[in-house]
Amino acid sequence: QVQLVESGGGLVQAGGSLRLSCAASGRTFSSYRMGWFRQAPGKEREFVAAIKWSGGSTYYADSVKDRFTISRDNAKNTVYLQMNSLKPEDTADYYCAAGSGIMVVTAASYKYWGQGTQVTVSS
Repeated sequence: QVQLVESGGGLVQAGGSLRLSCAASGRTFSSYRMGWFRQAPGKEREFVAAIKWSGGSTYYADSVKDRFTISRDNAKNTVYLQMNSLKPEDTADYYCAAGSGIMVVTAASYKYWGQGTQVTVSS
């Protein structure tokens, strides 16, 4: 059974930082790309960042570039999303995903999903 478990969400003031974690278990993820998506109330799920499990290539949405950093610890099977300079518009449920589809920014390219962790940024 494949499992992705996110943690690290919470309430933070604008300008603050949070680090999200995604612990993967159940199989070897070396061939998968790991991604973070987010969904705000009433909005569609959107791509945030992704990283190849092997090789370390990273991808970011323009809205988070230079503020968020995705990284991975292969020994711990864990992916992180360091979020700095948070803004109220970053408020959303954040989801970790694993997949191998061609389109990095498309949710359909990811097969496995976590349950999500809530991030709230107050102004």
